[in-house]
Amino acid sequence: MADAEPGIHSARGDAADRKEPAPTPAPVDADDSHRKSLRKRLMLGVGGLVLLAGLGYGGYYMAVGSHYVSTDNAYVGADSASITPMVAGQVLRVAVADTQTVHKGDVLVQIDDSDARIALAQAEADLARATRQFGQTSATSEALAAQVQAREADIARARAQVTAAESDFEKARIDLGRRQKLAPNGAVSGEELSSATNAFQAARANLELAKAGLAQATSTRVAASGQLAANDALVRGTNANTAPEVLAARAKVEQAKLDLTRTTIRAPFDGVVTRRAVQVGQRVAPGAQLMLIVPLNQLYVDANYKEGQLTRVKVGQPVKLTSDLYGGDVEYHGRVVGFSGGTGSSFALIPAQNATGNWIKVVQRLPVRVALDPKELQQHPLRVGLSMDAEIDTSAK
Repeated sequence: MADAEPGIHSARGDAADRKEPAPTPAPVDADDSHRKSLRKRLMLGVGGLVLLAGLGYGGYYMAVGSHYVSTDNAYVGADSASITPMVAGQVLRVAVADTQTVHKGDVLVQIDDSDARIALAQAEADLARATRQFGQTSATSEALAAQVQAREADIARARAQVTAAESDFEKARIDLGRRQKLAPNGAVSGEELSSATNAFQAARANLELAKAGLAQATSTRVAASGQLAANDALVRGTNANTAPEVLAARAKVEQAKLDLTRTTIRAPFDGVVTRRAVQVGQRVAPGAQLMLIVPLNQLYVDANYKEGQLTRVKVGQPVKLTSDLYGGDVEYHGRVVGFSGGTGSSFALIPAQNATGNWIKVVQRLPVRVALDPKELQQHPLRVGLSMDAEIDTSAK
């Protein structure tokens, strides 16, 4: 064992003697360290710039940007005029074509006016007849007044006749009574008594006849007075210009003149003709649409804003707009004039139904009406349906 240990120790010693020395650390590269330092400073700088940009944008949004709401969902609109005839007839001439610019009062369509001229002549004849009839009625009143006076004279004559008949009757009665008293004594002959009796009967008949004549004259006067009152009711307080029949006839003349003027259809305002649907020779009826006139100087914009953008939007606030037609170089200025009564989807032909199990909230848009400056429209005309970008300044009160 003692011999073996030295050998072992000798082997270990040799192994220890053969150990390699530890590697020395490589020297640090100065350029690499510089690059890392530079990259770190660059990242810090970029981060600082981003932070400053964020703070700047946040400050700008709080101070300026939050006062504006914008949308590109905006379109030009106009209250177009639908040209429709007010009288029936055949079209003789169409003076305009689609896309043609017209001015207020320009002739658009000419309808055959032959029937209207005949109707006007008939109405004028009716007016002349009504005026003449009023004159006749006035003259009749004068004649009836004269008849009433004549009936008064007839009544006076009838009364005189009644008075005379009464006197004759009284005389005949007295004569008959006297003779009847003398007849029993033979002082009066039978023939004389018979004559007195006949005279009494005749006087009584004449009295009755006179009374009947008075009654007839009175009735005739009442009838004449009634006719006079009825005729006076037609002319009392009126003249040839204010009589109801004359006024009615004159109104028909005015209507006929109006119908005659309506055979010529004119432009109601300046604009552009579109959707012309009438041809020469076509027979048109009242209310049929012939064409549309779009006013280019009275356009507006319907800007569809999201419901969350309208918190501070008020009527009267200024709006800045640009059109895709002219680009951003041309700006239009307008003002908010009103809000629609409902969202666009609520007035759709088939409104959205959200009462389902898989309901997903969709942000709604509300049309905002913006009136444009007519002077700017005259300088840079727009057309209905063009796309616009609208920005509302909500800071204005």
